[in-house]
Amino acid sequence: MDQISKDAELVYNYHRMSSYPKPETLTPADAIFCLCSLDMRVASRAAELYLAGLAPLVIFSGNTGKLTAGLFDRPEAEVFAATARGEGVPPDAIIVEPESTNTGRMSLLLVQKPYMERRTFATFERQWPGGEGVRFQVTSPQMRFEEYFDEENPREWIVSVMVGDLVRIREYPERGFQMEQDIPDEVREAGRRLIDAGHDKHLP
Repeated sequence: MDQISKDAELVYNYHRMSSYPKPETLTPADAIFCLCSLDMRVASRAAELYLAGLAPLVIFSGNTGKLTAGLFDRPEAEVFAATARGEGVPPDAIIVEPESTNTGRMSLLLVQKPYMERRTFATFERQWPGGEGVRFQVTSPQMRFEEYFDEENPREWIVSVMVGDLVRIREYPERGFQMEQDIPDEVREAGRRLIDAGHDKHLP
């Protein structure tokens, strides 16, 4: 494996948090909160968790983003919800684009892309109403680095996104967007090398 591939895999695995908690330790929650985007495998992961009995509701959140503009003919949340229904999640267990409220004590299973687990966790820990009363677990499609890329998720673009999110994890706590996260030196260096190699299309 060349150095760029090694660096990209290191950054990918950092973002995944090695799955937090690990898949076998996921515990039942009040709801599954699915952050929608282009990757329909995230919708499938949310459906999988629901069908495994880990929560009674699936919340799909997302309008139209940079990657889905012109691709979907409706908001991402509606597209993801349709996928989940097609995989067996009953319509009455699905909430699309819910209104934000103060949740009080609540537990959520956050479902995101593998390379956005850490940023999702850090953001929800900092931003979600209810603060310490809310318990978060984060998971994603269970795919290793070499398995992830496909036609809809091309390697060159995704590596740039991962590097950009690494920079955001470093910078966003000071802006109040996310909680502080430790970034090991070897991950920082891998990110720097990837930027030097041209993976700089998603920097903040």
